Amino acid sequence: MGVKGNIIDIHSRRIFPGKLFIDDGIIKNIEETKENEERYILPGLIDAHIHIESSMCTPGAFAVEAVSHGTTAVVADPHEIANVLGLEGVRFMTEDAKEVPLKFLFGAPSCVPATNYETSGASIDANDIEELFKSGEASFLAEMMNFPGVILDDDDVIEKINIARKYGKNIDGHSPGLSGKELKKYISKGITTDHECSTLQEALEKISLGMKILIREGSAARNLEALKDLLNLKPEKVMLCSDDLHPETLVERHINKIVAKLVKENFNLFDTIKACTFNPAKHYSINAGLLRINDPADFIIVDNPAEMNVLETWINGIKVFDRGNLLFNYSGAKPINKFNCTEISANQIQIKREGNFLRVIQAFDGELITREINIPAESEDYIYQSINKDILKIVVKDRYRNLPPVTGLINGFGLKRGAIASSVAHDSHNIICVGTNDDDIVNAVNEIVRLKGGLSVADAGDIESLALPVAGIMSDKPLKQVAKLYQTLTEKAKNLGCSLKAPFMTLSFMALLVIPELKISDRGLFDSKQFRFVPVTFNKIN
Repeated sequence: MGVKGNIIDIHSRRIFPGKLFIDDGIIKNIEETKENEERYILPGLIDAHIHIESSMCTPGAFAVEAVSHGTTAVVADPHEIANVLGLEGVRFMTEDAKEVPLKFLFGAPSCVPATNYETSGASIDANDIEELFKSGEASFLAEMMNFPGVILDDDDVIEKINIARKYGKNIDGHSPGLSGKELKKYISKGITTDHECSTLQEALEKISLGMKILIREGSAARNLEALKDLLNLKPEKVMLCSDDLHPETLVERHINKIVAKLVKENFNLFDTIKACTFNPAKHYSINAGLLRINDPADFIIVDNPAEMNVLETWINGIKVFDRGNLLFNYSGAKPINKFNCTEISANQIQIKREGNFLRVIQAFDGELITREINIPAESEDYIYQSINKDILKIVVKDRYRNLPPVTGLINGFGLKRGAIASSVAHDSHNIICVGTNDDDIVNAVNEIVRLKGGLSVADAGDIESLALPVAGIMSDKPLKQVAKLYQTLTEKAKNLGCSLKAPFMTLSFMALLVIPELKISDRGLFDSKQFRFVPVTFNKIN
């Protein structure tokens, strides 16, 4: 079998018209020709770090959409479903992935639960990590987000790291803002990557100490603009990733459009492509084709590198996508779940004033980080929302052991009416809700309870929702269908006044305790810098 086009050779760093000869899934020969070709052939693209669950679809449904963007392999951390279902969740992902041709490299989730300050559905200990390595179900130790535990030599954390080193596995990092002596100690444990850099200075320090940097361009967290100059400064140390990609984003693009953007901005074509092909394949030892003789025939055909519109996608010598047509079948997955809570009532989400000041989470569009702001408390016995000041209630309801909800205050969502809620709430995926009034908050949360997982928007008795029956974080429907419903809810949230580009994605990160500064869990308001609970109301000492 022969396939012709302008071959982008990332090894010799040249482009030439040529023909690939494929037999039994392998590139047997590459022949240079003198024909004029209009299309380009390059290695299949690799996402170096992603949580499939953030697409709100199963691995199979994810693959159906991803191949249309030229993705042939992903390095996936099943951390989200592991926090809900433990090893059962990890195995659900690995088994479902076998139903499709996309190459999935799954990691062993290192931080389940992510912290001891929230209620999760399961835990994964060092013995479980070893079991995943022994069985071949995991190929690396996924992001070690408990960087305080690494620095403080926490016994459980170090045991997991030592098991990964024992089996010769890569260890992914997660260390936002870490620097100096603490960073050196973190890296000294064998941690080799980071995808949380937000500044070029931070990335260069980590590279200087031996790390490789994954430039993230997801749905909410986007660091490409801040870090893209690494492709000029340290191209061999760079990989591209999306981390968290919501369904409506995946319908539009994946790694392909990041490449197109960089090429249009005159970044070196070969270094850019290597960042999402050669570099991750080499680092993670992925059996991915890189357009060499005797490589697996994993390649894509695009219109041109500056647009990266994918015409064809090939995996192991089989064409899986051809000009808008999917060439394999995926029949879907049988839902699994863990959802045990009951509905809430308005009297459960009251905030009693116990001090003269209020501690408020300040959220930012497109950012995982938050800030703490303090404002004077009104004189009433109970604290209420202030829509004009954009001070709203944020509620987290445990869904595993049916504990009472916790209520805090948040700024930055901009809602003028109604409430939005979700059971996609990193990392433990309890129910999280932001709203302008108690009735809508209760309705939005209780809709999630009724669905046993999903997203909802409530507005004066009107409720719209998206069911997520797979672990309460994924749908059992095709991704395009999920994306359409998700987009409808997003637009409804914006019609309620929300000023965020991705309201539900940002909402999900408000429970992410390992990212500074102030977050909230089902157990209370949490200071992520001091790693302790703090009260919503307090007396300020001058």
